[in-house]
Amino acid sequence: MKRLTKYFIKPPLASMFFLALLVFSSCEERDKTASEIEKIPIDLVVSRFDKEFANAKPSDIPKLKLTYPYLFPEQFSDSIWFDKLMDTVQIELSNEVDAAFGNFEKEEEDLRSLFQHIKYHFPSFKPPKVVTLTSDVRYADRVILTDTLLLLGLDNYLGKDHHFYRSIQKYVAAELDKKYLTSDVASAFSKKILQYPRNRTFLSRMVYYGKELYLKDKLLPLVSDGQKIRYSEEQMDWAQANEEQIWRYFVERELLYSTDSKLDRRFLDPAPFSKFQLELDNESPGRLGRYMGWQIVRAFMEKNDIALTQLLDVPADEILKKSNYKPKR
Repeated sequence: MKRLTKYFIKPPLASMFFLALLVFSSCEERDKTASEIEKIPIDLVVSRFDKEFANAKPSDIPKLKLTYPYLFPEQFSDSIWFDKLMDTVQIELSNEVDAAFGNFEKEEEDLRSLFQHIKYHFPSFKPPKVVTLTSDVRYADRVILTDTLLLLGLDNYLGKDHHFYRSIQKYVAAELDKKYLTSDVASAFSKKILQYPRNRTFLSRMVYYGKELYLKDKLLPLVSDGQKIRYSEEQMDWAQANEEQIWRYFVERELLYSTDSKLDRRFLDPAPFSKFQLELDNESPGRLGRYMGWQIVRAFMEKNDIALTQLLDVPADEILKKSNYKPKR
């Protein structure tokens, strides 16, 4: 009996070798996939409208209007744009964006990689033309993605402590950092291919956001989990350390299949913290329902061999059932 115990505690060399072989094989497969993705050709076109406008003279406005008609609403006369060229706030916006982004080279590399990953998983994807601009800090519309255009308001990514953001709530300003730019683009793409659930349960909405975040796992493999969900390192640590307690709270209070719309404001919508209605609320990050949906989808994909495109249509209750989700202790 002692020998049996010994073998269970310390596997024989052959078993250890087999486990090592499995790990090596898995790593080799990931490396092969990464190599294939890097070879995908992407015709990336980036137009720096922000720079063109900053360097323009009044006589350049007609040409800019021809090149970027979607940025010049017809109801505004040219005099509006002439005044904007001389506006001190606009000039400062342009200078601050130039100081933060320079030639945009790093961001172009990140976008190219994102588009390659999208193309790998969704072969019909056609990269949009990228146009950078300033938007008078319209942070709610900092990324706009259509079938052919990707508009990026770079003045919304100057860092949480930038003086342009002093009047903005701190939890919102915390997300106005260029480290989140590519993640925001991935979110915009995800929203185009994910259908918001008609099922009104809290679980269905949790899993919807979980699918969005899992898409980022595949489309942004080198980006940290914190960047994907827009959490600071401390917020990410809090969510991971309290995952079991959060799940127990949802289950014991029978929230998963509740259709109470207030749960969105408490656990899904952007907020300074999640609302458990407990003393610890102020310590928690917002959107913890999204974090939990993410972990459920991850558990489901680990246990079910389906393509990323198939995941999009799997109902939330089926994902939960087949995930056999067990929170981290």
